[in-house]
Amino acid sequence: MDNSLITNQVIVQIGLVVHDIEATSQAYAKIFGIEKPKWFLTDPMEQTQCEYKGNPSEARAKLAFLNFGQVQVELIEPDGHSSTWRDHLDAHGEGVHHIAFMVENMGERVKLFEQRGISLVQKGEYTGGRYAYLDTSNELKVILELLEKDKK
Repeated sequence: MDNSLITNQVIVQIGLVVHDIEATSQAYAKIFGIEKPKWFLTDPMEQTQCEYKGNPSEARAKLAFLNFGQVQVELIEPDGHSSTWRDHLDAHGEGVHHIAFMVENMGERVKLFEQRGISLVQKGEYTGGRYAYLDTSNELKVILELLEKDKK
């Protein structure tokens, strides 16, 4: 087996936590000359099965997506519930929260990280797939997100 914990080494997303998704979306639209992206609220816990630090979490966030070639910028305005987004925004202010990679066999990938001492911070489901945030902030200076699409 290869030493890489990420077999697909193409960054697909950069996630930013923000205080005001409307203002930030408008700024991106103005600077890049694009249509302002519409935001939406993440699904409730009953659908997302969100867990933060191993416990069920009611955390939700407003999300907006901007596509720049192969890399997507995700704007995240978290609600007041405890989450990786809220804690990061409170501790570090606005800015880069994570970089994301597409993976297969999410459970296996997360176990490999945990075996190397890198803990799972938050995970959840979304329509069409799932996500997992891994605490690589000491090693990589940014959180790593794994994304997995449902098989058709």
